[in-house]
Amino acid sequence: MIYQLYYWPGIQGRGEFVRLALEEAGAAYQDIALLPEEEGGGVTAMMNILEGAGVEHPPFAPPFLQAGRRLIGQTANILLFLGPRLGLVPRDAAGRLWTHQLQLTLADFVLEIHDTHHPIGGGLYYEEQKAEARRRSGDFVAYRLPRFLGYFERVWERNAQSEIWLAGKQLSYADLSMAQVIAGLRYAFPRASKRALRGCPGLRALHDEVFARPRIKRYFASGRRLAFNNEGIFRHYPELDA
Repeated sequence: MIYQLYYWPGIQGRGEFVRLALEEAGAAYQDIALLPEEEGGGVTAMMNILEGAGVEHPPFAPPFLQAGRRLIGQTANILLFLGPRLGLVPRDAAGRLWTHQLQLTLADFVLEIHDTHHPIGGGLYYEEQKAEARRRSGDFVAYRLPRFLGYFERVWERNAQSEIWLAGKQLSYADLSMAQVIAGLRYAFPRASKRALRGCPGLRALHDEVFARPRIKRYFASGRRLAFNNEGIFRHYPELDA
């Protein structure tokens, strides 16, 4: 099967969590927004689905994945679907549910990271909410960042089946997503994340293991991995990195 991933061009965003799973598994997929419109790609193709034209269950927003006749939205839901098919989740039902729970918690974490620079509304520019962003980021750096990282560090410590991963014996999509979050934090909050990660040797090791994996390294070297920038979820504003 050739999967079709729909996400905004020019940013990693939430689509990158899905891309990392597909890349790690060596799965064949198309990044539809990057294809020419004459080949059925581009933002227009994505918007046609979002607007629900002829779609029985239209997604609310990207990312969403076309897998044969199935159209699946929401990052955690996409990974829940892909996990067993790509070998990126424990085989038992309890392990799958636990991995999904970790991914949902990471989704909460990502939302809080995003809201540091857009605390009032996504429809406003950062420059229109800078004062609120400074206040929100101060709270995030002081309390929420160490709380989330501390939780995942404890999860890592308590996984008796592995010395590296969060859930079960093998790499899961939750590990890929955790590594992506750490990379994003290091871009957005280099000073604050360095302090917070000092007490998280497990998460640091997990990050390094993920990005040293052969297929992930090839993905980076290919030039297809977009760089972090100030249009996506993880944005670097020095004044917010207290």
